[in-house]
Amino acid sequence: MYSKDGENYFIVDAHIALWDARPENQRNVPGKQFIDCFYDYHRNLSPHAEQWTYEEFLYQGGQRLMKDLFEDGYVDHAIFQPAYLGAFYKHGFAQVEEAYGLAAANPDKLTYNHCYDPRDGEAGLDRLRADHEKMGFKGVKLYTAEWHGESRGYKLSDPWSYRYFEECRKLGIKNIHIHKGPTVRPLDRDAFDVADVDHAASDFTDLNFVVEHVGLPRLEDFCWIATQEPNVHGGLAVAMPFMHTRPRYFAQIIGELIYWIGEDRIQFSSDYAIWTPRWLIERFVDFQIPEDMTEYAPLTTAQKKKILGLNAAKMYDIPVPAELQLPAADETKTGPRQPERADLAGVR
Repeated sequence: MYSKDGENYFIVDAHIALWDARPENQRNVPGKQFIDCFYDYHRNLSPHAEQWTYEEFLYQGGQRLMKDLFEDGYVDHAIFQPAYLGAFYKHGFAQVEEAYGLAAANPDKLTYNHCYDPRDGEAGLDRLRADHEKMGFKGVKLYTAEWHGESRGYKLSDPWSYRYFEECRKLGIKNIHIHKGPTVRPLDRDAFDVADVDHAASDFTDLNFVVEHVGLPRLEDFCWIATQEPNVHGGLAVAMPFMHTRPRYFAQIIGELIYWIGEDRIQFSSDYAIWTPRWLIERFVDFQIPEDMTEYAPLTTAQKKKILGLNAAKMYDIPVPAELQLPAADETKTGPRQPERADLAGVR
């Protein structure tokens, strides 16, 4: 829990990972390129005091994760969103067994989401069923730009993607998190395009599609899609640290999201271990849209509470202490009036 100025915030970090990018696990040059790109994001968007050495960035381990999130980072609950990247790493980038084991040992603090690749076909479906029987996860994380043999990406609208969504529906896996954001070297930019989210969300209205990184740099495309598709949500991983280096850009991001889709479908994410949650939470609670950016209304405390934890807690049925919940009746009316959002549900 984080407290500031008499307000208490229930924190859910909705996008974290345990990874191993050490040289002995790198399969090839792209494996090094990938973690080097991650480190450039970390180094260039973090305050100097929050920067890690390159060596400690390559692998953290469960003990450090627990300290960074729950002892130092104010986090009440966190959700693993793994990326396997088997083409780049001998034993996978995400440490699946370690992350699942940590979540199983700390169910009050951690939720484990899984990963799959629809290009694995029937064998992958069998593996998804077996993994779900063992782990019982409620969500998956998809990396549509991941390399797979000669393929350098897939779309959510592909026939095999639909087979996997149908299987997720049968298994009760309702939350589909997708990396649709900044390109990570050496992956291809077009494979992260958000356009296919619209297709899938329209056809699987009983599933939640959480677009990680809110589609950056395609924020406008994401907003138009999410406005029309009520089962599309936005994850703020990678967007959050722009509070430090480009606060007006972050104001534009959060202002546009509030205008288009509202505060109920936005989730805080540190993207650990690229960034640690402590400084992001502190800055977001203090953050306010500059007064001269009059096209956006000021952010309210209630809006920040929803974004920092209550939205993800609702999606994942994470218990929230009564004193940290918001009143059931239109809690945002106590803040400044927001500009009316356009109702574009019928626009096609």
